[in-house]
Amino acid sequence: MGYFLGIDLGASSGRHIVGYDDLGEYKTVEVHRFENKYIEYNGHLIWDLEYLFIEVIRGIRKAINEFGKIDSLSIDSWGCDYVLMNDDQVILPCYAYRDSRTKDVIEDVLKLCPKEYLYERTGIQFQEFNTIFQLYDDLKKGRLDKATDFLMIPEYLIYKLTGKKVKEYTNATTTGLINLNTKEFDQKIISKLRLPKSLFPTLTKSPSVVADLTLDIMKVVGLNVPVVLGPTHDTASAVEAIEYPDIPYISSGTWSLLGVRVKEGINTLESMENNWSNEGGIGYIRYQKNIMGLWIIQNLHKEIKIIIEKMVILAKTSNYQEIFDVNDPIFLAPTSMKEAIIKWFEDRNIIAPASDADIINSVYHSLAYSYGVAIKELEKNTSKRFKQLVIVGGGAKNKYLNDLTAKYTNLEVIALPIEASAIGNLKNQAIAISNYVPNEKKQKSIFKIFKNN
Repeated sequence: MGYFLGIDLGASSGRHIVGYDDLGEYKTVEVHRFENKYIEYNGHLIWDLEYLFIEVIRGIRKAINEFGKIDSLSIDSWGCDYVLMNDDQVILPCYAYRDSRTKDVIEDVLKLCPKEYLYERTGIQFQEFNTIFQLYDDLKKGRLDKATDFLMIPEYLIYKLTGKKVKEYTNATTTGLINLNTKEFDQKIISKLRLPKSLFPTLTKSPSVVADLTLDIMKVVGLNVPVVLGPTHDTASAVEAIEYPDIPYISSGTWSLLGVRVKEGINTLESMENNWSNEGGIGYIRYQKNIMGLWIIQNLHKEIKIIIEKMVILAKTSNYQEIFDVNDPIFLAPTSMKEAIIKWFEDRNIIAPASDADIINSVYHSLAYSYGVAIKELEKNTSKRFKQLVIVGGGAKNKYLNDLTAKYTNLEVIALPIEASAIGNLKNQAIAISNYVPNEKKQKSIFKIFKNN
């Protein structure tokens, strides 16, 4: 029996989930969950890497203590953010994507590489926090002068566990620096921006085994565990868990990622104008759009101080259904989400929500409305018509939002309230380990476990 540990790190929380076969039934058990959030430092928003690594280790130990052994582990996380390194030393701070530092350099980047040029070569949607803008800010600030590596968050944690530095395709596509056709770093863009070419090596194939734990980490957690490089972007892992490859999906969490699998990227002018993205999948492209998602609800939850379930009940008491643009940058990292929403309406001379119930109801209607707009764009850009929509992740548990989504998209909603990112993570571990361990019976057993996932 194989025990696989999926470490799924979101911008709001992290979780360690063990998957295993129990008499032909595949089961998952959450062994550790922790809050994750950026912190303020010198006027910027940054990640606490030490805290993140401590929680990763804590979860590995819990998994080993509960199950006695772990056959492999792998890590996925949100995209765009990275850690600069000078050999084995971290160049701090590690900025969070919601920090505003890139605003001053976007214009400079687009002078060297116009938006049309970037989109034609990469197919990646424009977002002010894309890694390409973050790295250019680092270049201008001199932070790249001594940098030997930049590692996306999962790659950094894998390095901490194994001592090996690798770069993986699905997360690399979120940088805005991967060529849509070659599926490697685009050296022409890198040259135009004068970024150090040494930071952009050939990508490592996934899923594959990176290495065993270092001796120091083995001593801390109690035994050795092979570390797998899977699809390290959390949405890429989530899509791997969806059994409906031809049906549009929403991976609903802090962000709502709405898209569909395609064989070839779509980098037309209309696609660029609608701000669609071509991000990496395992053997396909995730043609998708980032929508602000439950980040808005999570922030309101902290201000209103009631649990999410009661927020839904409160929303249903309101008849206020005015729509606002959930993707407006003012909602990216506001001091007060309530005030930001009210201001959005007031700035447009629209009657603003008058109560917490009104605000919450407006959010749910606005999210569902944005999904409806995105589906229309998706159908036009792919020249396809869809009848169903699959929703996975935490948002799939919200029946009220699912019902509104069905209303605004005019599609049948298939809600799968599963830890999709963790399941996709586990699935790819099984594939990597089956190739890594020369045992025919084990290979067959592993593939049987995941044949329907």
